[in-house]
Amino acid sequence: MKDPRDIIRRPLVTEKSTDLMADNKYVFEVDVKANKSEIKRAVEKIFGVKVAQVNTMRVQGKLKRFGRYSGYRPNRKKAIVKLTEDSKAIEIFES
Repeated sequence: MKDPRDIIRRPLVTEKSTDLMADNKYVFEVDVKANKSEIKRAVEKIFGVKVAQVNTMRVQGKLKRFGRYSGYRPNRKKAIVKLTEDSKAIEIFES
């Protein structure tokens, strides 16, 4: 079994993700190989909250150039985690 901190890489804080916080939804960058049930268990264990739903999406790496050199950014996976109504908020996004 993977460590929960290996599954959840970092929180994503953007304008859209801060708007989703009003609906009790939080956005994380997760491991590309993690599935929804692993993400749910990891968020519940790390933050001590109850997760109602997990939506995931894969983001393909963009082509970037630096002069005559070009390469791709790495692929990544995002997870939108919806908490239950009686669950407390995640503190990392509050500060």
